[in-house]
Amino acid sequence: MNNKMIKYVIGLILKLEAGFMIIPLLLTFVYKEPFILKVSFLSTIVVLLMASFFLSKKSPENTKIFAKEGLVIVALSWIALSAFGALPFVISGKISSFIDAFFEVVSGFTTTGASILTNVEALDKSLLYWRSFTHLVGGMGVLVLALAILPKNNNQSLHIMKAEVPGPTVGKLVAKMSYNSRILYMIYLFITGTIVVFLLLGGMSLFDAVTHAFGTVGTGGFGIKNTSVAYYQSPYIEYVLGIGMLLCGMNFNLFYALLLKNFKQVYKNEELRFYLSVVGLSILFICINIYPSYDSVSHLFRDVFFTVSSVVTTTGFSTADFDKWPIFSKTILLLLMFMGGCAGSTAGGFKVSRVVVLFKSAINEFRRVGTPNRVFSIKMDGKIISKELFGSIGTYLILYITVFFVLILCIAPESPDFASAFSAVSATFNNIGPGLSVVGPTCNYSHFSDFNKIVLSFSMLLGRLEIFPILILFSPSLYQKNR
Repeated sequence: MNNKMIKYVIGLILKLEAGFMIIPLLLTFVYKEPFILKVSFLSTIVVLLMASFFLSKKSPENTKIFAKEGLVIVALSWIALSAFGALPFVISGKISSFIDAFFEVVSGFTTTGASILTNVEALDKSLLYWRSFTHLVGGMGVLVLALAILPKNNNQSLHIMKAEVPGPTVGKLVAKMSYNSRILYMIYLFITGTIVVFLLLGGMSLFDAVTHAFGTVGTGGFGIKNTSVAYYQSPYIEYVLGIGMLLCGMNFNLFYALLLKNFKQVYKNEELRFYLSVVGLSILFICINIYPSYDSVSHLFRDVFFTVSSVVTTTGFSTADFDKWPIFSKTILLLLMFMGGCAGSTAGGFKVSRVVVLFKSAINEFRRVGTPNRVFSIKMDGKIISKELFGSIGTYLILYITVFFVLILCIAPESPDFASAFSAVSATFNNIGPGLSVVGPTCNYSHFSDFNKIVLSFSMLLGRLEIFPILILFSPSLYQKNR
């Protein structure tokens, strides 16, 4: 275990976070906010730089990173980012409890969008910006950003990228991981800028457009208004955000293929076709189901389109209280919550690619019943799925279900009923934010106990990092001294 390299990388990540906080610090001057807010950001920056200096003051001679180091670096970095990122809220007194602030920032970095705030509009703009900016950083991954801008990266960095980028596989766009990361972030920031421009054209202020673009491209969903996107009462804005969410639920490698004019690769991508088909059918079925409760077809379609886009990409923006919709519609939304977006996207959930592989496996098993001696292979985009990859997907499914119910057991003792515990874990573990029942679109997480908030915070981290990086921290072998 290369402990020195782990400390060194975490130190560099904390230095990046200190740099991130410069913009909200400047905003405290631009908007002439109270002195305590300037102190809160400045003191946090100082603490981050001191911690960074202590951890990374000397570059280690052995810079090798293997799978275990990659998992540990990712897990500890995300926990450290969230812990330090919570300090401005606590120091300023806007969120008095560190546990509440930690929950809020974990929700931001994991792009969950769950909140303990009962009145988000009471926050100053610098804090609102920092809260939404965590979505931008967490969407693509802060370590992917580090790989893009930090020097001396090599292909060993793939271990870090595999641990942080959601999905069963990590596709390399180019040979060097640093270039790979830069391409991804350039595409990511271009989409962000494009959404900002379209929102400005819809009449949003620059601040509102930027913060909503962060939430959209990161599929996070932190709003800056108590009624979320419904505040603006604008069909144009809803369609811009809805389309933006769907785009960011796609595999970002496909955007690179579009840049190279490789349209055939995009068109034939099975995961994308399945993703869009599920979205289309979900919109159709829900529209038919709730049609009697709407007077306008255009309003009906807009609400359903936006809600389905928000739920399937695990973003969490809302324009309608879907918790009041019929059971049939809520069941479809619940299934979308678990499926999530595509591998290599900023969305959470189980991932479309895994669903497609498991679906094909089930079909093959059904066909094998009639012809037991025939050998069937599972293909994805014309390529045969290896036994190793299929085995890893099956293992992840078992682990996913096991962890999910363990989290429910942790939440259950203090929950009023099973539906409340199930919904809270579903919404956090799949990085959605709003769920059903006690955590519906018009509710929040402020009523949970401190213990439950800690459990749900780790539920968000487990979901965003896809379990393994967090679980490895509980491995006894990790803390044994090297022989």
